[in-house]
Amino acid sequence: MSGGDQSSPPQNSSDSIEGESPRSFAERYSHLMGRFVHGVELAAATVFALLFATGVIDLVLQILESVRSGTITDPLVVISFIDTGLLLLIIVEVYQTVLAYVEQNNTRKIVRLVIYTGVIAMVRKAIIFRTGEYATLEDALLAAGSYAVIIFSLVALLFVERIYGDDPS
Repeated sequence: MSGGDQSSPPQNSSDSIEGESPRSFAERYSHLMGRFVHGVELAAATVFALLFATGVIDLVLQILESVRSGTITDPLVVISFIDTGLLLLIIVEVYQTVLAYVEQNNTRKIVRLVIYTGVIAMVRKAIIFRTGEYATLEDALLAAGSYAVIIFSLVALLFVERIYGDDPS
């Protein structure tokens, strides 16, 4: 085996001492499970990338169909495009979060991505909010107030993370 062969796992110092046993079963099992989880994370990233690509194609087809049918000027149709576009942005944020896990980025970056995803999701909910979807005006008001509290809380978290969460590097 040449010194540049990277197909075997790196050995720790105890592996090279004669008479001592190689890595324990628990260490080998842990390494194998770590590789398995890493593979699943990559598969999840691939699924989200494919979902995003499919969603973009679907959005383009929806727009072309509404142009052809003349409904492109209908505000509800335009709102449905915005809704789909924001859903696609959520997919992108989830994809980036999965990649951050795969690349083992720092926790702060992952938290920031999760907050961005939450902000986009709640803005999407606010944009498509319709009072007519609720049984009573009080139900609609409660939902709107809840959305506002969640949005302001997420923005506050993002602000705190930006101000106090700077990396020293």
